[in-house]
Amino acid sequence: MFENIRLSFQGIWSHKMRSFLTMLGIIIGIASIISIVSTIKGTNEEIKNNLVGSGNNTVEVVLYQSGHTYTIDSESSIPFGIPEVTNEVCDQIRELDSVVNVTCYNERQYTDSVFYLNNAVNSVSIRGIDTNYFDTAGYTVRTGRNFIEDDYTSFRKVLILDQTAADSLFLNENPIGKTVEINKTPFTVIGVVDSVKKFTPSISTVEDYYNYASESSGNMYMPKASWPIVYSYDEPENVIVKATSVDDMEDAGRQTADILNKTISSKQTEVKYKADDVLERAQKLQDLSSATNNQLIWIASISLLVGGIGVMNIMLVSVTERTSEIGLKKAIGARKGTILGQFLTEAAVLTSIGGIIGVASGIGMAQVINKISGVSVSISVPASVVAVLFSMLIGIIFGLLPSVKAANLDPIDALRRE
Repeated sequence: MFENIRLSFQGIWSHKMRSFLTMLGIIIGIASIISIVSTIKGTNEEIKNNLVGSGNNTVEVVLYQSGHTYTIDSESSIPFGIPEVTNEVCDQIRELDSVVNVTCYNERQYTDSVFYLNNAVNSVSIRGIDTNYFDTAGYTVRTGRNFIEDDYTSFRKVLILDQTAADSLFLNENPIGKTVEINKTPFTVIGVVDSVKKFTPSISTVEDYYNYASESSGNMYMPKASWPIVYSYDEPENVIVKATSVDDMEDAGRQTADILNKTISSKQTEVKYKADDVLERAQKLQDLSSATNNQLIWIASISLLVGGIGVMNIMLVSVTERTSEIGLKKAIGARKGTILGQFLTEAAVLTSIGGIIGVASGIGMAQVINKISGVSVSISVPASVVAVLFSMLIGIIFGLLPSVKAANLDPIDALRRE
């Protein structure tokens, strides 16, 4: 085997230009496939990161009605049969194997009754949160202070803003200590929070815009105990659970929704809790992206077929050129298997070299695509290894016919041929 490999390299080196032109089809095909696969993988990871967000493995379990998120505003009534989430229910959720932590909150979305002096902020989201919220959702206080126990027990009218809401209301001012009116009730800003892992979504389509635009108006947070000062008592709550890992997010969300739905009155059939399955949404977008790019892979594979035909052609030429050599080897006792192995090895080595060059070229092409168009790419090591092995297989398949022809040559006829 090693002798066959040595002879293969010797033959390739002695016909460098011919060997390179033979490998060119393999190089182009493999390079195209590697660059496309890298683009697919990079795009899929970007989709998943966009939807999963900051990477804190959190899943929101919210009320749904007729397939849409159920929201409470100043004009809607509180749905019957949906109790507050008690500490006992939270403990039951926290005991799930796939859950690390849990928090529950009240929410009003897209409210326009928030003012600082004469400056109003529209479409801001306001949440009444418990003491576990920031830890579970992956937020940390950047400026000011966090809520303390006295804020809850004394029903203090205090607020914590995210950076977007702070910028919208206060522009370049320091918001700490300022007074914000919510439904004509004054609240004092005590802190500004930001996500632990800053998440900047990639918005390149209208669908992306509607997925992420709701976050652009900012969020305000008050102690849940102070929620009834501005809004209503006994409003239903939503829940955020922190899963043990990204892979456990689906189970954590589903099991949490099941527990919460058991607390709802049997007479309430319209409104139910449902987990926001971001992984399912990511998978659908990934499947759409992959389906489109897989067509490009099939198109790129045509060049591999052309390259394989080129290998077969050059190996037939090589057999013709080395007829006397083959006849001599057979005359001194070389068997068919030996001749067959030599030519198959040469074809496999030729295409393997082309595969390696193609992988390197494909990685380079992927980086160029990333620099020029900004499309995310991610190099797949398994795909690179498979590409080299596949190129070797092409050499074996398309080199089989010339190898069999060489092995079946009659030694006397071969020696007579000049």
